[in-house]
Amino acid sequence: MAPTVILLSFLTVLVGVVTSLPSFKTSTITTVSSHNANYTSFATRSVKTGVQHKITNIYKKISPTKVSKLTKGLKPTTVKPTERGTKAPKPTTKALKRTEGTTSSKTGKATTSRPFKSTEVITKTTTVKPTKTTKTTSKIITVSFHTEDLNENIDKSVERRVWNPKDSDEPPVFECPPLGLESLKVKDSQLQASSYKRTGLGPHRGRLNIQSGVEDGDIYDGAWCAMYKDKNQWLQVDAMKLTRFTAVILQGRSSIWSLDYVETFKVQVSNDTIKWKPCMNGTEEAVFEGNQDSETPVLAVLPEPMMARYIRINPWTWFKNGTICLRAEIMGCELPDPNNIYPWQAEVATKDKLDFRHHNYKEMRKLMKSVNEMCPDITRIYSIGKSYMGLKLYVMEISDNPGKHELGEPEFRYVAGMHGNEVLGRELLLNLMQYICQEYKQGNHRTVKLVKETRIHLLPSMNPDGYERAYKKGSELAGWGFGRNSYEGIDMNHNFADLNTVMWDAIELEQDKSKLINHYFPIPEHYTSEDAWVAPETRAVINWMQTFPFVLSANLHGGELVVTYPFDMTKDWAPKEHTPTADESFFRWLATVYASTNHVMSNPDRRPCHNEDFLRYNNIINGANWHTVPGSMNDFSYLHTNCFEVTVELSCDKFPHASELPIEWENNKESLLIYMEQIHRGIKGVIRDKDTEAGIADAIIKVDDIDHHIRSAFDGDYWRLLNPGDYDVTVTAEGYLPASRNCRVEYEHYPTICDFYLTKTPKQRLREILAKGGKIPKDLQLRLRQLRIRKLRASTKLINQRRMSQQRRARATSP
Repeated sequence: MAPTVILLSFLTVLVGVVTSLPSFKTSTITTVSSHNANYTSFATRSVKTGVQHKITNIYKKISPTKVSKLTKGLKPTTVKPTERGTKAPKPTTKALKRTEGTTSSKTGKATTSRPFKSTEVITKTTTVKPTKTTKTTSKIITVSFHTEDLNENIDKSVERRVWNPKDSDEPPVFECPPLGLESLKVKDSQLQASSYKRTGLGPHRGRLNIQSGVEDGDIYDGAWCAMYKDKNQWLQVDAMKLTRFTAVILQGRSSIWSLDYVETFKVQVSNDTIKWKPCMNGTEEAVFEGNQDSETPVLAVLPEPMMARYIRINPWTWFKNGTICLRAEIMGCELPDPNNIYPWQAEVATKDKLDFRHHNYKEMRKLMKSVNEMCPDITRIYSIGKSYMGLKLYVMEISDNPGKHELGEPEFRYVAGMHGNEVLGRELLLNLMQYICQEYKQGNHRTVKLVKETRIHLLPSMNPDGYERAYKKGSELAGWGFGRNSYEGIDMNHNFADLNTVMWDAIELEQDKSKLINHYFPIPEHYTSEDAWVAPETRAVINWMQTFPFVLSANLHGGELVVTYPFDMTKDWAPKEHTPTADESFFRWLATVYASTNHVMSNPDRRPCHNEDFLRYNNIINGANWHTVPGSMNDFSYLHTNCFEVTVELSCDKFPHASELPIEWENNKESLLIYMEQIHRGIKGVIRDKDTEAGIADAIIKVDDIDHHIRSAFDGDYWRLLNPGDYDVTVTAEGYLPASRNCRVEYEHYPTICDFYLTKTPKQRLREILAKGGKIPKDLQLRLRQLRIRKLRASTKLINQRRMSQQRRARATSP
């Protein structure tokens, strides 16, 4: 995610403010919204009309509000947003049916039709407390996810839509890989130029897809730009070894203020930088076509490969209203070194035998199928929904009991491919599922322990439509933004319900702070409507979040090297500002765990990717302190569910070449594993009824001095992530007396067990007895009599105090 879009984000916010009004309807996607989020479904803090007025009214006077789930046809549930005297709003709907999508012949959009064949069913009976508008009812929650048979063929209509038979599904194949200007494999010292305007436009900035800062003139500008406008300017790359050069990829300057690009150019090579040999096209010096805009990469294949150590790009013509500026990548093969008498000792990137290549949708299905067949006892493949074009969102579940939630076992998820052109996370998760399967079969103690104690869910492609578009372009030609958004043009990292605004508005409007909630914020009603600008992929992920009791997650992105943690959105729409959660210290720990074990992030000598030096922050940062992201998945996960989630920016290059995947796997392997292990840090336990020992669902677990609560899962188990220390924990549940105890979290990598047994309140016991037509026990009669006497004494005392107060005032005013 490029921080260069801060200004565009602000403009898009303004677009979102307008489009969120009820009377606004859109049928086109603007240039601004194609770069950033479409905020049509998000509330703003500055406009108190239309939909936003509905949201702020939710918390005025604590009046009943309607909370609706994203599934079509569901009726909203009437609840109160308070923890005093009633249950706070639940994020899940009382009844839920999953349906498998088909396609509308008119729009091509996935619609719902036939139900899933369920292999996993979660059932729960819940009682809705009666209010003025509802009656007491008992409902069954039935949640199922279809276990996929990947032997089945892809739907023919989907194939025709996604893969045009007239076009090639495969990206262009290059004879040689890139030297690594974009991936930073080529060092700054290997780049030289004839001249440059200033440091921020020096040769070290002439890298494909490098992004500028918001302001021109800083040290992080968006290209190499020559000082002079003549045909004697050049950018030179030292390959360090004898290389077979085959192609050059060119791009213009990254800038929101200037338009500069090279229209034609020449190429020369040399072995000593003194004598230069031009690239020839027959008997004439070759002149290659360059760019027609500043962002689209253009490939120029050399007529004949050229062997040399150095290569120069010599701009010949350029945009008439601009200057000489370019970003580049060089394609070349390293030639054998005749002086190396031990070629077999060449460095090997990794010893793991994994499938290191880019996998399109069809290849991803094959790989996941092969892993499932290799390890059927610990894996299961299911789908959480479909993309706009009808591609399924596959999840690989890894557990010693796949398809089942085991009491006390926490659930973990990795999500990749939210932005379709940020592909490294997709490949890392595919590698991860292969690696866990192989290591488990070999009896690796660490892997076996992880699989037996954790239920792992891996979603490698949240945006398969965007990925397929970027994949067809190829790793070097997809550019910076092509394939980033969904097919509809939605940036899904800004597409989740903006619960931050709901929370901050409630804090401002509510005078009685004890009535505020700090967790499980309900989704605004307007967001759940069919007209809301919400991607089907986003809806599917939200339903997924609401179904499983996830405890920890990470969202894998690309384009930078940093780990960000919530909140991602600033208060009052500041461009960037440190905006911490109540769990700031633990989020910093999570981010540090990943960043400190990542081989590239932890390298103190690495250079910044684009325009931010995250080394000074130890490669972690509060998301809002980087740039504000309204409607992020991290914030939604924290405010709407129990799950803690961070974003990992995996590499400077969003779409690394396949040859770099083994190195990237080795860079991230330990980080991926150790981050998952953090799910076992803190406290866990089961909330039970003292009499029946049945698990109590939706019990609220409160930790003193941390203003963020969590809830127990449907069978009463809970997990609270905490740093080492002593904590006073209180559990409350409707119909039960509160219970408290002290729980100590140690430094070891296992959680502290803190079980709670709750006693029903006398009123609750009475309700249950009367509902069954039973006789009230003597102890309960005595308890109720004591409560009535206590209440009577209290009311009598209050009445007497009022009378005495009135008498004193009367005496004071009498003459």
